[in-house]
Amino acid sequence: MAELNEAESTKDAKKTKKEKKMEEKAAKKAAKKAKKNHEADKPDAENDDSDSVSSKIVMVLVTILIIAIWLGIFAVFVKADVGGFGSTVLAPALKDVPVLSKILPDSGNITASESKETAGYTNLDDAVSRIKELEKQLDDANSKNQADAQTINDLNAQIQDLSTYKEDQAAFEEEKEKYYEEVVFSDKAPDIKEYKKFYEQVDPANAEILYKQVCEQLEQDDEIKDYAKTYSKMKPKEAAAIFDSMTDNLSLVAKILNAMDAQSRGNILGKMDSATAAKVTKIMNPSQN
Repeated sequence: MAELNEAESTKDAKKTKKEKKMEEKAAKKAAKKAKKNHEADKPDAENDDSDSVSSKIVMVLVTILIIAIWLGIFAVFVKADVGGFGSTVLAPALKDVPVLSKILPDSGNITASESKETAGYTNLDDAVSRIKELEKQLDDANSKNQADAQTINDLNAQIQDLSTYKEDQAAFEEEKEKYYEEVVFSDKAPDIKEYKKFYEQVDPANAEILYKQVCEQLEQDDEIKDYAKTYSKMKPKEAAAIFDSMTDNLSLVAKILNAMDAQSRGNILGKMDSATAAKVTKIMNPSQN
């Protein structure tokens, strides 16, 4: 019995030892497998890290490219001077910067020496002020030209009036000569001795005075007629304005109006100042005073 128990104990001990070996073997196998799995997972992690770095680099490059494109577009707009941005805003600040001044438009990228050679202006305000001065000078010149043109027209009108007066004077001289021939020296005229006797009876001084008065009166009448013709050809409103300004010589105005036809005289009086027209009317018709 004791031997049987001892044999079983020996058998159990062997069995336990064998199981321990198997467990150790299984543990080693599991450790080896775990190590292998760990080594297999390590390259994947390294690959993930590598992919992350590459993505970041690509994003940085894309960002730099986008910025470069926008800078290029901005440079093109500045060079083209769209809206005057390059020449008026950036040119004063960047014209002396060596590299950045290259993007300025040709009109804005002008050095100080070039500015003196071209116009002598270094900023836009001075140029605009000078332009306004030149425009004012041009307006003044145009106004002067218009005034000169009006003066020329007035002189031409006076020349025309003088030409008419000259023609009328020549006609008067012709009529006077004709009168002398027909009244004094014609066959039906009184004896020339009677004229001689009449002139001898007249005091020489009085005869000279009377002759001058008659000549002056004739000349004045001719001048009044010429004035009447001139003012009759003018617009009633313009003639009335001139007569209104002649308040210091309304008698002359009355004589000129009297020498006109009734229609022209009425048109001008209707455009004159009522007070002045009333005074002139009284002068023309003394019986109403």
